[in-house]
Amino acid sequence: MISVALALAYRQLTVLFKNPSLFLPPMLFPLMNFMAFAGGLSRLRHVPGFDFGSGYTAFTFVFVLLQSAAFGGVFAGFGIARDFEYGFARRLLVSAPRRSGLILGYAFAALARWLLIATVLTIVALIGGIQVGGNGIDLFGMYALALIFNAVGLLWACGVAMRFRSVQAGPLMQTPVFLLLFLAPVYVPLSLLSGWIHAVASVNPVTALLEAGRGFISGDPTVIGLAFGLGIFLPILFGLWSRGGLRRAEAAG
Repeated sequence: MISVALALAYRQLTVLFKNPSLFLPPMLFPLMNFMAFAGGLSRLRHVPGFDFGSGYTAFTFVFVLLQSAAFGGVFAGFGIARDFEYGFARRLLVSAPRRSGLILGYAFAALARWLLIATVLTIVALIGGIQVGGNGIDLFGMYALALIFNAVGLLWACGVAMRFRSVQAGPLMQTPVFLLLFLAPVYVPLSLLSGWIHAVASVNPVTALLEAGRGFISGDPTVIGLAFGLGIFLPILFGLWSRGGLRRAEAAG
C-alpha cells in the first residue's frame, strides 16, 4: 500500500510542477490574503478589546496558515477529479492491490504541496516583521494543527471527487470549507463578535483551531485539548467519508 501511495504522490507532484496553472493559484491565494489582511486591516488592532499581544500580523498569519492548509487539501481534490475524468484513476482502481493506498497517495501529495506553500508563507511573514511570542514547542503545535487541517481538507475533497468523478464538483469541494473558515473569528477575536456571527463562530470547529494556533504563536496556549481533540475526530470522520467515496468509485467501475 505504501509503495502505491508513494508512486501516486510522486506522479501527482510531477504533474503539478510541470503545470504552473495548477501550482500557482494555491500558492498565490494565501499570500495575497496575508498581505491584504495584515496590511489593509492592520488598523483593527486599535479596536477596543483587541488585546492580542503578538500584533495583528501574527493574528492574521494563523488564519492564513490554516486557510492555506485547508485549501491545499481541497485543491488536491481537483486533481483526483481530473484523474477520474481522464481515466487514470480508474486504471489505478483496477491495478492497485490495496485501493485505500490511493487516498494515502493523494494525501502525501497534498501534504508535500502545502509544506512548500507554508514555507513560502512563513518566509514572507518573517520578512514582514511578524512577532512570535511562542517557543519551538508552541510553533510545532501550531504547524501540527495546520497539517491536520490539510488532511481534513483533502479527505473531504477526496470523498466528493470520488463520488462525482468530475471537476464540475469543484464548488461542492470548496464552498463548505470556505464557509467554515469565514464563519470563524477571522479579523477580530471571538469576544469582539456579536449577534448571529458570534453564535455561529462559537460552535464552529475552526474557531478552536484558530484560537489554539493564535495561542501558540503568542506564547499563551489555549483550548489545546479541544483543538487536538478535533484534530483526532475530524480526520477519522472525513476518513470514513473519503473511504465511502472510494467504495462508490469502485462500484461505478
